[in-house]
Amino acid sequence: MRPALVSAVVAVSTAAALASATVTAPGAAAAPARAGCTAPTGPYQRPMEQYLGRPVDGVQSEADCEAVRSFQTKHEVSRTDGYADLATYRYMLAAQAHDDPNAAEHCPVKTYRVTCVDMDRQLLWVQTGKRIDFRPVPIRTGRQAQETRPGWHAVYWRDKDHVSTIYDNAPMPYSQFFDGGQALHGHPGDLYDGGGSAGCVNLTVRDAETLWNLLRIDDAVYVWGTKPGTGA
Repeated sequence: MRPALVSAVVAVSTAAALASATVTAPGAAAAPARAGCTAPTGPYQRPMEQYLGRPVDGVQSEADCEAVRSFQTKHEVSRTDGYADLATYRYMLAAQAHDDPNAAEHCPVKTYRVTCVDMDRQLLWVQTGKRIDFRPVPIRTGRQAQETRPGWHAVYWRDKDHVSTIYDNAPMPYSQFFDGGQALHGHPGDLYDGGGSAGCVNLTVRDAETLWNLLRIDDAVYVWGTKPGTGA
């Protein structure tokens, strides 16, 4: 083969290789491929299927898993593997209630600000009249025999860096006490690592900080309902 022809072939081959290669910016890592979704059927499979518009059969499929995983990622749930656990279900209830958490009118509508604690759905939000000042977020209220006390209360003491003097120096960031030793406060770690609190209303630390910045001393707190798994 003549030298000129060889050079042309090499040039064409090189151009084709460059055209088919993925261009990556210097110093940038290629995005990892998303692994297949293989989480098994979770305890809250059916309500998640219904909420996500999937066939409601209570049996995990790969498409179900992908839908649950996308929901978990969007709502920053602690796990993002597509398994329909309790945390995912609680975040689903919060998403479901996002636009109108007080549709059932269980939380009294007042001209002043009210923190609404719904123990039935394990949700908290803040409203002034019919305006929602703080959208519903998942919470954890008191366990059996240590239930959060229902009824009207008011924030009477706030301690941003509170540490429990009763429960082994447990951290209680952004504590806002509303009835005796019961407070709205952040819970570092997993909100669902046990059957319930010792009576306080636990939030994620991020949600507790947002609530701290919103509320003031004497703000009203209204608690109603029954935490699932407690009561007669």
